[in-house]
Amino acid sequence: MTPSPQTIVPDRYQTVPRTLSFITNGDDVLLLRGAPDKRIWPNLYNGVGGHVLPEEDVRTAAVREIQEETGLAVEDVRLRGVINIPVEEPNTGILVFVFTADVADRAVRPSEEGVPQWVPADRILELELVEDLPMLLPKVLAMGPEDPPFFALYQYDEQGVLRITFAD
Repeated sequence: MTPSPQTIVPDRYQTVPRTLSFITNGDDVLLLRGAPDKRIWPNLYNGVGGHVLPEEDVRTAAVREIQEETGLAVEDVRLRGVINIPVEEPNTGILVFVFTADVADRAVRPSEEGVPQWVPADRILELELVEDLPMLLPKVLAMGPEDPPFFALYQYDEQGVLRITFAD
């Protein structure tokens, strides 16, 4: 294997790539209720997603995560946004690539990550959601097929409250 000409520069901001996908079927959205023993967000509803592996592009990672966590084969996978989330480690963050996808077959299966559940879009805000979803998910679901991706920054204020800034 030929070494990469890219090198890691100490003290430069570095990110971990992740995917977050929202699958739709008609007016319903598939959300994953986190397993009770998950380290983060146990029992809370979220989209489907996870880490991007070194040998993957972000779209391939999104499709893989959907299949692993739900058993679904998705169609019409679209990039909807990119979120930068600085974390407590110095010069480190997470880049979340947000996707939507459609499915014709609603048959899902649980995974170690949790239980996928179809939820009517107009009932989502009644659920116990991961903290960013009440603001993020309505934005994503309102996007038309030709809308460009959004760009967002997540930051916590001094009181620990999440602040989401969307680029103009």
